[in-house]
Amino acid sequence: MADKLSTEPYKGVRDFYPEDHAFLTYFFATSRRTLERAGYVEYGASILEPAELYKAKGAENEEIVSEQTYTFTDRGGREVTLRPEMTPTVARMVAARRRSMGYPLRLFSLPNVFRYERPQRGRLREHFQLNVDIFGSTSLYADAEIVRIAHDLMKALGATDGDFVIKVGSRAYVNALIEELGLAADATKRFVTLLDRRAKMSHEEFEGALAELGVPLERLSPDQAPSAITRMITGFADAGITNIVWDPGIVRGFAYYTGMVFEVFDTDSSNSRSLFGGGRYDDLTKLFDSEPLPGVGFGMGDVTLRDFLETHGLLPNYRPPTHLYIAIPAPELAGAAETLASALRAQDINVAIDFGEKKLAEQIKTAAKHRIPYLIVLGEDELASGHVKLRDLATGEERELAREEVAEALKR
Repeated sequence: MADKLSTEPYKGVRDFYPEDHAFLTYFFATSRRTLERAGYVEYGASILEPAELYKAKGAENEEIVSEQTYTFTDRGGREVTLRPEMTPTVARMVAARRRSMGYPLRLFSLPNVFRYERPQRGRLREHFQLNVDIFGSTSLYADAEIVRIAHDLMKALGATDGDFVIKVGSRAYVNALIEELGLAADATKRFVTLLDRRAKMSHEEFEGALAELGVPLERLSPDQAPSAITRMITGFADAGITNIVWDPGIVRGFAYYTGMVFEVFDTDSSNSRSLFGGGRYDDLTKLFDSEPLPGVGFGMGDVTLRDFLETHGLLPNYRPPTHLYIAIPAPELAGAAETLASALRAQDINVAIDFGEKKLAEQIKTAAKHRIPYLIVLGEDELASGHVKLRDLATGEERELAREEVAEALKR
């Protein structure tokens, strides 16, 4: 006898049973509500892109395409990649219609993205990612709006300002410092890596490593923040938002960032990691157009976000969309149950019916397994009297109601 197939999903991806999918629904709904209020509109695209879209961004991405993406040759001989991120895709889309779009252009999307990486806490081979972008503006206020949207999303998901901190850096400042100090290519790479690892080092280790590179520690002090970023942070503080701070160690890993960059960190010591981030990228659309279109944005992944919400006790309790389960003592009553269910659905009550293939006790267990809050049994007596008993499955409490009263009772 042949071995049975495994029920496990592919390594590094997830199955979303109803309880798990409910979190995605919550994340998506909260994101849409927050962004649409701020004037952003949603877009989408295929998960497949030509591999050259990622290779064209330089040597750094050549390595990502060859080692970290799902890239294959299709039957037409074309090299294709499952998107590892959304920014190149939206840049391509905007460049394709740049003359017909109005600016500033505010866009968001909620795609799934793929990377062939070693699965670990906070990082899988597939995840869903909220992407938020403004195109067509170089204004400091556009940078500030993107940071504020990140802050607003965290608050909309239930976080307090004490639960997270937004650290703002500047690639432009770091690049200017590198040029001023005359750092060679190898020293530049070591310096950027050092900045990225600063939080994981002691002050003495960091200071010693800087000295080896010839970088004065005082050039990375809080009072060295560029004036534009200082004004932005001061503006937030004046509005009562004090968990946005300057940190020159925020440099981000992608080569296309050109100005302000930021990352959002959990302040809980058990999960003190970067949750998500972004920044300004004014040259990305030059891959498609001789006139680069400025942009600023960020991406927020569902995996690290769920870890954050779980750490802070902010995950919403699962509630099924079904309000009521109708059980029947015999299969021939399924038609009557469907008639009642249809009348209730017309009044915005979500109803599932049983087909009467099992005993009533088993039907009630089925409703409980689905976590449906209410149940009624529809038998011959109920059909004759026009009354039913509405049972609260959490408490066992029952109320006798006329069938016409059920919808109103469930809406209370």
